[in-house]
Amino acid sequence: MSYRKEKNKSLIGLNYSQYSSEKLQTLCSTVLENGMHGLCFSPYEEGQKPGDQITEAQIRRRLEIIAPYTKWIRSFSCTEGNDLIPKLAKEYGLKTLVGAWLGDDKTTNDKEIKALIKLSKDGFVDIAAVGNEVMYRGDLSEIELLNHIQDFKTAVPNVEVGYVDAYYEFTDRPKITEACDVILANCYPYWEECHMNYSLLYMKQMYQQALRAGQGKKVIITETGWPSQGSDLGVSHPSHDNALKYFINAQLWSDQDQIEMFYFSSFDESWKVGSEGDVGAFWGLWDKNEKLKF
Repeated sequence: MSYRKEKNKSLIGLNYSQYSSEKLQTLCSTVLENGMHGLCFSPYEEGQKPGDQITEAQIRRRLEIIAPYTKWIRSFSCTEGNDLIPKLAKEYGLKTLVGAWLGDDKTTNDKEIKALIKLSKDGFVDIAAVGNEVMYRGDLSEIELLNHIQDFKTAVPNVEVGYVDAYYEFTDRPKITEACDVILANCYPYWEECHMNYSLLYMKQMYQQALRAGQGKKVIITETGWPSQGSDLGVSHPSHDNALKYFINAQLWSDQDQIEMFYFSSFDESWKVGSEGDVGAFWGLWDKNEKLKF
């Protein structure tokens, strides 16, 4: 049994639904100190957004904050300075799930794939992700995405590759599922209007659906989380306490059942308000000023 698992064992089964905010924060700190499998890396500082060039200094500063608490990090792009993330992560002893961000612009997509291939050949990529929620957004056709995955496989046959999307897409799109070495599934009870009390059970059901779709392939939860502020979505209620409870539940389940999970996200990023509404800015474990929320 791992040291982390031994430390977390005493926390499993606790009924903390009525804990005060202070007790939840203490428990959350304990879970964080015990470590997690993976964390999605948020590189953008206040005032920045995708399309802006990010610097080595800001990446390094944020990696130094999160590195003590996670084994893996996930990055989302390989251009505009994001290519430095996996390189620097290796300096801090972290494993990397590295994504090429694909959209509806062919020139940009080609740059992303070429950069992902180079990073992989140079030894900075442990798992490659070709695209993130491209099918969900409708940016590419299935055949276009499959061609990008095949191009990567041909160029780098020795690195595991997958595609990131909502868990149900792997049921709905068996050709994409077949092309992936590993199933990279996003699981968000919040976005499906689930009450906090049932959110862990719902995430487990999402994971099981992805497992069935994969037919024996490994499934990694590439994103899950709960916003700490913002508007309700049905009975999904963002709050500081709910974000803490969800983090505790997710991490203890990940540890107990050996689920490979990347928590979303490391830092709050204000630019996400544009695409997700007011909750978009509040998914981080650390706030936009890099201060731990609990």
